[in-house]
Amino acid sequence: MRTSFALLAAALWTLPALQAHHSFAAEFDTAKPVKMTGVVTKVEWQNPHIWFYVDVKGSDGAVTNWGFSGGAPGQLMRRGITKKVIQEGMTITVEGFRSKDGSNNANGARVTFPDGRSVFTAGAEDRAPGDGKDK
Repeated sequence: MRTSFALLAAALWTLPALQAHHSFAAEFDTAKPVKMTGVVTKVEWQNPHIWFYVDVKGSDGAVTNWGFSGGAPGQLMRRGITKKVIQEGMTITVEGFRSKDGSNNANGARVTFPDGRSVFTAGAEDRAPGDGKDK
């Protein structure tokens, strides 16, 4: 009886996390790559994916805030990418694929800093423009 209860409790505890995680193909459109530069306004470092937000100035001068979904914090930390890598106020260039729902969201697959340093911030199953998996 204890074992059944423990299994049920574990299943119910992980259910919200499983529901919150969506596949790359369900959320992002590989036919719509994005590459934009702007200033980081917010970083949310939490499971199931990190999110970072960037103010991007358009050709008309209007500023639009974009949300970028990254990998899970644990995945990123194993790559040496910690909370301190992307900070509010930094100017970064982000490459990824636009959200299928047309919102100002995308996967934040690759982040490049002004000094030319680049990090892969997407999840292990995600894609980045030009990585050969974006077809």
